[in-house]
Amino acid sequence: MAKLIYSALMSLDGYIADRDGNFDWAEPDEEVHAFINDLERSVGTYLLGRRTYEILRVWETLELEGEPDVMRDFAGIWRAADKVVYSTTLSSVDTARTTIERRFDPDAVRELRDAAELDLGIGGPELAAHAFRAGLVEECHLFLAPVVIGGGTRAIPDDVRVELELRDQRSFDSGMVFLHHLVRR
Repeated sequence: MAKLIYSALMSLDGYIADRDGNFDWAEPDEEVHAFINDLERSVGTYLLGRRTYEILRVWETLELEGEPDVMRDFAGIWRAADKVVYSTTLSSVDTARTTIERRFDPDAVRELRDAAELDLGIGGPELAAHAFRAGLVEECHLFLAPVVIGGGTRAIPDDVRVELELRDQRSFDSGMVFLHHLVRR
């Protein structure tokens, strides 16, 4: 059965972007990127907030000639996946296999997950918060960058509480640390 997995690259103090919206400090090196690609191979559908979609849609048309293998690999993973963008303001999408939903409906997501052969990935902290509150998130893949940024956009909003069980961890030469948690029920 498919799972709903929340993934985020975040600072050690829990932010995905700084106060200015920058997240260049979390850019994965080739070792981390290859590891992320391997994790993402199980995902057949991405559930994305508007801002996360706008950041990731570059993978649809990114010119890959001369780029490292890990970038070409991720572009293939992105292009092969279905995407559902949750937005009240976005009027259209310019990526293949993409639909817009105006509101997050936990029952619809549950049905999508239950019918899926591949996992669902959820991106964007506000959207993920809805899924956490609805009890839909089953796993977390968190990448901790070796930096403290002191404020910005939290990886998980303050009003979400979940109990987690650490299943795996890995550190990389860059100082990035991967934590794989299951959500306790």
